[in-house]
Amino acid sequence: MSTIHDPFRHVNYLQQCLSQDKRSLGIFVAAGCPVSIRVPIASGDEPLIPDMQQLTVFVGSQIRLGAHAVAFEKIEKHLKDDGCPNINIETQLSFIRGLKAIAGAGHVRDLAVGDLNDLEEEICSCIGERVDRMLPTVENPYSHLAAWIGSTNRSEPVEIFTTNYDLLMEQALERFRIPYFDGFSGSKDAFLDSHSIDHDELPSRWARLWKLHGSINWTLNEAKQVCRGGSVSNKCIIHPSHLKYDESRRMPYLAMIDRLRSFIRKPSSALVICGYSFRDEHLNACLLEGLTGNPRSAVFGLIYGKLANYPEATKLAGIAGNLSLMAQDGAIIGTRSGGWDNRDPGEVGIWSEAVELIAMPAGGIAKVATFHLGDFARLGNFFAALIGSDIPGGGHAI
Repeated sequence: MSTIHDPFRHVNYLQQCLSQDKRSLGIFVAAGCPVSIRVPIASGDEPLIPDMQQLTVFVGSQIRLGAHAVAFEKIEKHLKDDGCPNINIETQLSFIRGLKAIAGAGHVRDLAVGDLNDLEEEICSCIGERVDRMLPTVENPYSHLAAWIGSTNRSEPVEIFTTNYDLLMEQALERFRIPYFDGFSGSKDAFLDSHSIDHDELPSRWARLWKLHGSINWTLNEAKQVCRGGSVSNKCIIHPSHLKYDESRRMPYLAMIDRLRSFIRKPSSALVICGYSFRDEHLNACLLEGLTGNPRSAVFGLIYGKLANYPEATKLAGIAGNLSLMAQDGAIIGTRSGGWDNRDPGEVGIWSEAVELIAMPAGGIAKVATFHLGDFARLGNFFAALIGSDIPGGGHAI
């Protein structure tokens, strides 16, 4: 008999986890989340910040119009010739930095080190240009998430992990006057404070924000150290790779991903992932290591779209029984893959944002259960419902 999962039961478990004020709670906000915020344009609307594929198209189109077009085309050709399965701006940056480490002061694969330096800086500049956006003042999933974080006095801080380079989460937290620590200390030339990151002695009312792949407001100062703000020699610091391309820039990557490892190792920790494609091998390895090493932790992978579109995620969930992968059309719970039970539970209340029973066409009585929390907009509404009240300010973000 094929496995059937009860969607309302598992949403109820998720609700219970998120409602506990003594449990270690984490939220993983990935590239698919800003896409849920739509802004008007002449032809209709578009995402406030595009996903990785769209951002890759934008960056490529900009660079092909500039002085580094030839070098960029060589990078693309090398990646294709080498059989790279997923070419995007992050794999391009990682490849460029890998070549720089080999080139030294010379050439490698028909590219001079100067070309590689210029191309790296230009890609980061284009990324910064496109993702530097203001969070809308009307209610949105980021404001709902921030309101939920600030709604309860907790014995353990909420930890936010993100692979995004934008400042949307920072803006949401600041609008709700929620203090947070992002690993840096200072104002004009804020420096990475590794001691505070490692020992975590700040009050629990301070949220933690860990930007796993860098940020558009991280720069290099005159001493070639990564800072938040400060003197700018590169437009922004993006580090999607673990490669040792630069010791100073490598350090934030390792510090941030260590926070993810440490969080999953915490007893009874619960991590909610949204907007993540599960295509980052290094993050997947970190998740798997933590999940298999700590059976008491729980990770909820909320998937946008169908389960079959995420083979890397299904592989992880088939190994780690404490990774619950929940997609539009089915789930993998306890390593068992199956569809959603379509029985009507009656009054669903808060679950209405999470699960919808859709009638089959042609007037049949059968229904299909559809899971919606992989959509960050729906997840934001779910967070708003958890605190049992509207967003302060008459239903709008402050």
